[in-house]
Amino acid sequence: MPIYVQHEVLGRIPDVFNAEAIWQAPGLALFARRPLLRDLLERCPREQRGKAATRCFSHVTLRLPQEDVDDDYHLTRGNRARDLAQTLAALHQKDFGDLLGTDQVRYHVAGADELEPGEIEVRFGHAVYLPGPDEKVLFHVSTSIDSAVWKSVCPVYPNQRLAVIDQDSAPGWPFGTAGTLLLINEGADAPPVIQVRPKDALECRLDERLGYYVVTRKGDLQGKRLLLKVARAGMPATMPPPAQPLARPAVWQARVQAPMAAPAPLDEPTAVPQPPRPAAFRPGQSDATFAPGARQRLTLAALALPRLSRYRGTGASALSVPFDRTLAVAPAAESALTLTVDAEDALYAVTPAGREPIALPSSFAPCGERSIRIEAVPPQLAERYAAFVALPVPVAAPVTRGSFGRGTPALATLRVLDVSRLLAREDGAAEASPDRIGLSRTAFAFDAAPQGLTITRQSATQALYHLDAGLRFVAAIEDDAPVVLPPGHHLVAGHYVLRFDA
Repeated sequence: MPIYVQHEVLGRIPDVFNAEAIWQAPGLALFARRPLLRDLLERCPREQRGKAATRCFSHVTLRLPQEDVDDDYHLTRGNRARDLAQTLAALHQKDFGDLLGTDQVRYHVAGADELEPGEIEVRFGHAVYLPGPDEKVLFHVSTSIDSAVWKSVCPVYPNQRLAVIDQDSAPGWPFGTAGTLLLINEGADAPPVIQVRPKDALECRLDERLGYYVVTRKGDLQGKRLLLKVARAGMPATMPPPAQPLARPAVWQARVQAPMAAPAPLDEPTAVPQPPRPAAFRPGQSDATFAPGARQRLTLAALALPRLSRYRGTGASALSVPFDRTLAVAPAAESALTLTVDAEDALYAVTPAGREPIALPSSFAPCGERSIRIEAVPPQLAERYAAFVALPVPVAAPVTRGSFGRGTPALATLRVLDVSRLLAREDGAAEASPDRIGLSRTAFAFDAAPQGLTITRQSATQALYHLDAGLRFVAAIEDDAPVVLPPGHHLVAGHYVLRFDA
C-alpha cells in the first residue's frame, strides 16, 4: 500500500529554529550523519522513473516543541518561526528546483506539546497539502459517532488531491490501526470519492437519505461505527437560530372557562403568552412513519417545540425532549438523544458525545436503527413554535367522543411531555411539566364521525391550528365553532401535532 504521509521525527537539533541544521548536516561525513530533511525528501520522491526521481514533494509541515514556539511568540512575536519557514522554502527551491515543475514550495511551522526539547516532527507526502494565501476551502470533512455531535477532521481545498482520515486525524475513530479512509478530490464540479485502504479492512457506505457515510468494520454492521460527512463549503453544517420575534413577557394567569369545561383549580393556571409579531419561516414536511391502531384514532405524529422566549415571565429556561435508542420519547429511560430549546429559542441536540446546535431541517440517527427529523414550521406558526419533530415511533389512541387537555384523562397517553423534569426554570425554581405552557386544562372537545373528527375549542386562550396531511397550514381555529378534521389531517394543540386516522 502506498505511503500517503511521510512522517519522521528529527532529534538532537540544538536550535530548532536553525534552518540549515534541519535541512542538511555540515561536512562530508555522509556515512556517519543522521538523515535530515533534505535526505528524507530525496529518499521519498513524489514520482520516479526507475531509480531516478522525476518529481519532488513541495509542501512540508514542521512541528516544534511547544515551549520553544511559545518563547518565540513572547520574545519576537513569532518572527523566528516565520524566518524558519521562509529559509527552508528557499533551500528546498534551490536544491530541488528541477524536480518541482510549476509546484510552489510551502512550509508551515506549528508547536506540539508531546515533542521533547531538540525534536522536530516533519510531515510531507501525497496527502499533505498547504493552501495558498487566497485559496478557499472546497469541502469540510467531519465525523460523528451519533449523527448529532459532529467534530471537524480537516478542510479540503480545490487544488488538493488527497486527504487521509484515520486514527490520527478523525475524532472518535473506533477502528485503531485496522484501516484508513482516503478522500479523493476530483475537482470543484465533481463529488469527492471515499475509498478504504486496505480495501478489506472497513465497510464504507453512503446513506443518501441522511447525507453521510457510515463506516464499520468489514462484516460487522452491528458493531462500532463512525459517521463521515463531507459538506461543500458554503453549505454550513450549522446555521444560526432564526431572528427572534419581539414579544412581551408571558404571565401565569387563570384560563377563561368555556361552558363545557370543569372548573380549573386556582393553583394550576395556564401560561398564556402575549402574541408577538410573526417571523418569516420556511415551511417543512414530515417524513415520519406511523403505526396502525384502532379504526378511528388520533396519532401523535410530531412534537411542536415552543419558542420559550414567549414565556419569559414564567421563568421557563429550557425544554428537554429525551429519546431512547429506538427513538421513542422516553423521559424515564437512558437518553440516546435529547432535543432542547433554550430561553433564546435556540435548538440543540444533546448526546453522550456532547451538545450541538441544530440547523433546520436536520436528521439524526444516533443508534443507526431509525432516524428522527426536525423541520421548520409553517410561517403561520412561526411566532409560537421553533420546529416540528417528526416522531419515528408515534403514539396512537382510539377516539370516539371526549375532551383533550392538561386536566382530562382522555388521550392522556398522547401527552408524552407531561413530565415535570422536562421543563427547567430559572433561579433554581421547581421544574414543571411542559404542558403547563401552551396547553389548557381542557383544550378542545372531539367527536368522531364518518366525515372526520369534529373539533370544538373549549378554552378561549387555547391556540389550535389545522394542518393538512403534509403538515401545511390550513387554518387557525380561533372561535368555538366546530371544525371538521378530515382523515389524514393534523391538529396542533400545545406541543402536540395530532393526526386523525380513520
